[in-house]
Amino acid sequence: MGSERVKTERVIMLADGQSFYASVEKAGRPDLKNKPVAVGDPSRRSGIILAACPIAKSRGITTAERVGEALAKCPDLVVIRPRMQTYIAVSLLITEIFESFTDQVEPYSIDEQFLDVTGSIPYFGPPEEIARQIQTRVLLSTGVWTRCGIGPSKILAKMATDNFAKKKPEGIFKLDAANIETELWQLPVHQMFMTASRMTRHFKRMGLHQIGDIARLDLGDFKRRMRQEMGKQSDIQAEYYWQTARGIDPSPVVAGIRGRLKSVSHGKALRSSLYRSLEDIEVVLLELVVEVCRRCRRWGYIGRVVTVGAVETDGRRTASFSRQMTLPEATSLSHEVAAAARHIFRKYWRGMSLSRLHVSLTDLTDPGGVQLTLFDDRIKAYRLEQAADLIKDRYGSDAIVSASSLLESGVARERAGQIGGHYK
Repeated sequence: MGSERVKTERVIMLADGQSFYASVEKAGRPDLKNKPVAVGDPSRRSGIILAACPIAKSRGITTAERVGEALAKCPDLVVIRPRMQTYIAVSLLITEIFESFTDQVEPYSIDEQFLDVTGSIPYFGPPEEIARQIQTRVLLSTGVWTRCGIGPSKILAKMATDNFAKKKPEGIFKLDAANIETELWQLPVHQMFMTASRMTRHFKRMGLHQIGDIARLDLGDFKRRMRQEMGKQSDIQAEYYWQTARGIDPSPVVAGIRGRLKSVSHGKALRSSLYRSLEDIEVVLLELVVEVCRRCRRWGYIGRVVTVGAVETDGRRTASFSRQMTLPEATSLSHEVAAAARHIFRKYWRGMSLSRLHVSLTDLTDPGGVQLTLFDDRIKAYRLEQAADLIKDRYGSDAIVSASSLLESGVARERAGQIGGHYK
């Protein structure tokens, strides 16, 4: 008689680096070990706090608050300018440590990663033991303390980390069928993953105050309640939240960061007092287009749909728009995308000062052959832009810039020294 195959329950972890940016900074500065530290721009009191160490948090410092407000609460707070390239390098080192335990590692953010350790248990021991080994290795290598949530699905591992592991001294918590009712279902509904304030209000009006109030309902009953509260189009949301409350999530841990891109975009927050004229705004618009097209060429894409989005203000009211145009041919040539972007912006801009500008290229395809035109030498244009790309890759993004970027309104040279809007 043939033996039956028993399906092994998955064991998934969500590993989270505590106060990641601040922990990296304190690891490199032993003199700051017992001091409150936050990461932000100390030269801009109106800037925001990106991360705060546990000591700073105990003094009332929170992420996303203004640097000036944080210093008012805690005058001895040490504010350190962010070093994004360093944080990325440390994050990649942590990924390598995780990969020494399993080849199934999926980055979720710079400081959070999913690990499927189902096949690692025979080699490294029970899940809690694997988590302890990971904590030790990461701490010794980087100075970052790691919290690990464990569960049979990604959604349970995430909620185990956020709601339990982060609050325990050992930084480890397992959430599964054995304790989901006694632990997770007792929590307020706003602590369920992806439940923001608006959805929380909906649930409370429905009389659903705890996660278990949703989980214990029959799916059909929950859908009917959601329709009464939110309308006929809420069935998909109902199924998502019902499954989340029960920890149902069949999605696998996928090694790597991303699959095929659907869009390439670039945006910039602007000081509205400086960007009031079309001439100044179009300098930034061109810079954004150049970077979008450069990224497309680097990743091997061309696109047909150009989108421009903007937020404008007159100091009292704010307006925004996002409009797109389909090009005759897919492209990653800066001058072709820029012509469309300028047309869109001039058509929909209301004339107020700009606080944000955004450009994207979508409907992406592989380059293939270059479509020739009667009056433009597109092959020559691509060769010129590719040559400029090589120079920028070798010597930096500001090695070659448009002449307009040398104007006071240009931001390309400043952005060359940043990653994600923060200094490298």
